[in-house]
Amino acid sequence: MPTYVYKFVETGETIEVQQDFSDDSLTEALHPVDGTMRPVKKVFLPVGITFKGGGFYKTDSGKSGSVPTSGGSSDSSSSSSDSSSASPAASSAD
Repeated sequence: MPTYVYKFVETGETIEVQQDFSDDSLTEALHPVDGTMRPVKKVFLPVGITFKGGGFYKTDSGKSGSVPTSGGSSDSSSSSSDSSSASPAASSAD
């Protein structure tokens, strides 16, 4: 069962409620301090994403040893120019 966060409209306090996916959102909830029913609104929070594994690179997909058909040489030249342009910036920061 997922846990949802609701915020009391009047006080700004939050509560967590376990509900089924099929349940409707609450419009009122029991306030924990005084025990009265008060209006609430559902709070939407960002979802955390965790990437697990050895890494996620453009070389991880596709056949091994294959070369991209379009822009293969420009990618290698841009990466070498990126590394050469990064060196002076790193030395100037010292």
